[in-house]
Amino acid sequence: MTSAFEAITAILKNFVDEEPKPPLHVGEVMDLWTAYTAFNEAHVLYQVGINTTSDTELKNALKDAFTSSDADTKKIEAFLIKEGVPLPAVSSPKPVSESEAIPEGVKLTDIEIANLISVKIATSVAFCAQAMSKTVRADVGLIFLGVQINLLKYGAPFKNLMKQRGWLKMPPPYIPPGLPES
Repeated sequence: MTSAFEAITAILKNFVDEEPKPPLHVGEVMDLWTAYTAFNEAHVLYQVGINTTSDTELKNALKDAFTSSDADTKKIEAFLIKEGVPLPAVSSPKPVSESEAIPEGVKLTDIEIANLISVKIATSVAFCAQAMSKTVRADVGLIFLGVQINLLKYGAPFKNLMKQRGWLKMPPPYIPPGLPES
């Protein structure tokens, strides 16, 4: 059995190989294409949240998310173009609007916005880990690793904001049968 250090070293070696790059395999293309599509659709969600909320901290968090995600998405886009992969059609950016101009029946609440973003982050972290595990090419693995690190760096403070505001939705505690009362 290998030690944790040996395992990490072996993983890192996979990402710094200097062998000629084989063509992308269909799984790598599909994961990059899917990530590009999903992240572009997340941009629309961030823009809707920015336009909808009047909470300054949430608005700033959404702007940070958009900026970080946009940078990651542009890296994926450039990579797909370089590799000759056609880009999918994505939604157009949303125009800037004022929160007060949005009718209440259409307007998302801050808790809805925060939880939609939270789910998007959690899903994206899991997707990147799954995609990374299938890569053969080190450059593709590094793209997904970089995106995952950015998501984790953003996700922790966002979760703290949600906790502070009481927006974090949690399941009820599990109390196993026969557990002594405390």
